[in-house]
Amino acid sequence: MRHPEDKRAAQARRPPGRRWLRWLRDLALLVLVFVAIQWWQSRDLVAGVAPPLLGLLTDDTPYHLDPAAGPTLVHFWAEWCPVCRLEQDSIDAIAADWPTITVATSSGTADEVSAYLAENALTMPTLVDDSGAIARGWGVSGVPATFIVARDGTIAHAGMGYSTGLGLRLRLWVASL
Repeated sequence: MRHPEDKRAAQARRPPGRRWLRWLRDLALLVLVFVAIQWWQSRDLVAGVAPPLLGLLTDDTPYHLDPAAGPTLVHFWAEWCPVCRLEQDSIDAIAADWPTITVATSSGTADEVSAYLAENALTMPTLVDDSGAIARGWGVSGVPATFIVARDGTIAHAGMGYSTGLGLRLRLWVASL
């Protein structure tokens, strides 16, 4: 049986580069798992040409997606979704700088969604998709789901799950090039 001090001495004699290689390997594996999960979650989201997006905003103003206005962030969310709540301030800030439309799916009536937006001091333009029909048309089976529609009407990015504000801004910037 080895003495614990012998084990520590053996670890101390290992070249330090091996430890970094293990950490690098573990990090690469973690990134691979994350990318695989993102791909799996996003596999049913629409790709190619963006489906029509039209409806009434929470203030009863008609809305129609116009990709020519610039790359547009299309964000599906629900008021009962804890992940959506985590990113709602980032989405609201992006809406102040980039063409953005959010879709409140399965979150109640226009009055209920308006009350939620006011209660949380959110000003992002929001379509109400109480039945989930708009979400289904975009292949959205869970929230949050985010799309970036390029000027030519094609989907430049589609993802499901949490997205950082910086990551979304970077994707919008790339789509604008």
